[in-house]
Amino acid sequence: MRADDEAIAVFAENLRQLLLSAPLGQKRVLAIDPGFRTGCKVVILDSQGNLLTHSVIYPHPPHNDRESAAEAIEKWVKDYCIEAFAIGNGTAGRETEQFVRRLGLSPQIFVVNEDGASVYSASAVAREEFPDEDVTVRGAVSIGRRLIDPLSELVKIEPRSIGVGQYQHSVDQSKLKERLDTVVESCVNMVGVNVNTATKQILTHISGLGPVLAANIVNYRAANGDFRSRKELLKVPRLGNKAFEQAAGFLRVLNGKEPLDATAVHPESYAVVAAMARDCGVTLEEFVANSEVRSRVKLEKYLSGTVGMPTLTDIMDALNKRGLDPREQASEFAFDASVHEIEDLKVGMVLPGLVTNITAFGAFVNIGVHQDGLVHISQLTNKFVSSPSDVVKLGQQVMVKVLEVDLKRRRISLTMKGV
Repeated sequence: MRADDEAIAVFAENLRQLLLSAPLGQKRVLAIDPGFRTGCKVVILDSQGNLLTHSVIYPHPPHNDRESAAEAIEKWVKDYCIEAFAIGNGTAGRETEQFVRRLGLSPQIFVVNEDGASVYSASAVAREEFPDEDVTVRGAVSIGRRLIDPLSELVKIEPRSIGVGQYQHSVDQSKLKERLDTVVESCVNMVGVNVNTATKQILTHISGLGPVLAANIVNYRAANGDFRSRKELLKVPRLGNKAFEQAAGFLRVLNGKEPLDATAVHPESYAVVAAMARDCGVTLEEFVANSEVRSRVKLEKYLSGTVGMPTLTDIMDALNKRGLDPREQASEFAFDASVHEIEDLKVGMVLPGLVTNITAFGAFVNIGVHQDGLVHISQLTNKFVSSPSDVVKLGQQVMVKVLEVDLKRRRISLTMKGV
């Protein structure tokens, strides 16, 4: 039981980090699901993640139609004003990244972890979203959307299929599911969602909502257009005062009539914030936007029988972290151009890499050779480490040195000490 609990704890922490991965944000994306024989599936997504068009290119063996592939990509970038490339890290991922990089185009290039994309593409959710498209197109869409907003896309996939744990199929499955569901819910509520762009799947995880209310919100939005305020949520069928009270603080309405609707401040506390703005002699909009004005507020003045200091502190924290997203911004990354296969590695090489998995005994790092290397817990840092997740995070960009290469067993040992 203790071993189960430990494995579940590792998986839960990895899932939390993955769900809170840095999003690129609302950008127009050209996503590629790489392949050799069957070609590379290409999809174009608008800034909301909607599918505009899709095609297939064949830049790799056995077809080697690089010229046509290059022309097609250049045309799509121009015609759709593409702002970023999302390239899956599976088969032919490294070769596709190199091919796109050599074109010298202006959009940023991102390598996206595609674990679970095939599970999504064959799921009921994917069939509902894209009933007329085949699994290859759905998989490529998932890769692109993971770059725009990892959280919104990953909540559609059964957590056990994301591939970021250890022994997850051997532990108590009901206990695992319960813990992972809690992680998903806490991540969604921590980030909050834009009620005008959120999918049914992510709304389901918002406190106070469930599958029925989430579907009702999406249907109401489709019939009546964007929500203009949080209060309008009360017009959604079956969404009563109790559900509104629980959910409102996690649902954001951007550019609406009420400036506080775009923050994590709960509607119950709007009157307190309005009083603070009045006492500072500024409009509510100015109070929300100006941290200098807020710094003059003496919180003790607003204590009452119903509002305590923890609530006032939370209000100020919410206003200081104004905006939808507490996550970092996604940043571009490139592997070492001189290394493509495990045979290219030499002991002592220092290479850039991406952390792909964290276990109790160390971290696995992708250095661009189709085989992740292991940084053992003893090689993470010169200090004592009780847990690898104290030192590294999933998706983190790190520099590693090659300690050992076992070609026969396809094993790579790495270190982060002194790099």
